[in-house]
Amino acid sequence: MISADSSPSEIEVENIALPELVKTFEILTEEKIGFLKKMFYAGTPIITIIFSELLIFEGRLEEAAIAYTLLLLILSFSTTVMKKQEVREIHQAFLLLPIFRLVNLSMPIFSEINLYSFVFIYAPLTIPLVIAINHQKITFEKKGDTLKKILSQVPLAILAGLVFGEAEYMVIGNRSLIQDISPANVLLFIIIMIFIVGLIEEFIFRAILQKRLEKFLGSTGGILLASLLFGIMHSGYGTPFEMVFAFLVGGFLGYCFYRTKSLPFVIMINGLINIFLFGIIPNLGPGLGLR
Repeated sequence: MISADSSPSEIEVENIALPELVKTFEILTEEKIGFLKKMFYAGTPIITIIFSELLIFEGRLEEAAIAYTLLLLILSFSTTVMKKQEVREIHQAFLLLPIFRLVNLSMPIFSEINLYSFVFIYAPLTIPLVIAINHQKITFEKKGDTLKKILSQVPLAILAGLVFGEAEYMVIGNRSLIQDISPANVLLFIIIMIFIVGLIEEFIFRAILQKRLEKFLGSTGGILLASLLFGIMHSGYGTPFEMVFAFLVGGFLGYCFYRTKSLPFVIMINGLINIFLFGIIPNLGPGLGLR
């Protein structure tokens, strides 16, 4: 309010300040609305996935399959009709998770893990994964990962795989997936765990989902939400401790990927965790693989 005894300079200052305040308020309001829209577009699929995984945790597989099928249809529709490219990209990234789980649930071997179940579950994901990578034009460091760089990361990957594998074995006490420790079986086991399981999981959760969430919500939000989904999708093990542990591992892998931009590095860690968890430790015993 301008008083009767206000000087001309004071009137000018107030007349200038008021439009600026209105403009600032409008900008803040638009930013808030934009943030809420982003939370809706990203939060709705995440909440649905968490709900579906809790159904799996409770053994209600039919209800979980229905929920995932509905989510798959909604996300497919969204990626087709949504005008905003960033929303189409994030929903296409989310699409990979219901596809993964529905393939998983359709397998008769879902309730009984064996070495070849990983092949039947993960191999079909190659097709939608390649489509998503090409459609979203996922790019990595221009320098790429040279062989020398990858080899320098092997010792740290082995150490991380051993530590997390030991810890996870204490959580779920898994049985070995290779009974006959022959060179051929061990080689096949390593190939499946690194070049099928580790590669597919890290492409989905880090290379596509985390990168899109980082672009959509920022680096911290991207790492945390991708790790949350990575953890909750371990519900099939039937213990909340495994989901919490997988969330922590996902956070570690997500941070490593964010810092190094090296997909081969996190693939190696993921694969080596499974190699220690499902192979070395059950056969040789816990405690750095020694009896």
